[in-house]
Amino acid sequence: MTSKALIALFLGASLMLSACATVKGAGRDIQSVGQAGEDAIND
Repeated sequence: MTSKALIALFLGASLMLSACATVKGAGRDIQSVGQAGEDAIND
């Protein structure tokens, strides 16, 4: 592979990994909001 192709591959992989982390964090935020709403209803 050429160096440009390797650079493109590494950049693509890093973007995909950071996107997964972002989605995981968003899921945690949504879960936290849901838990807070449930706690408010039950109190």
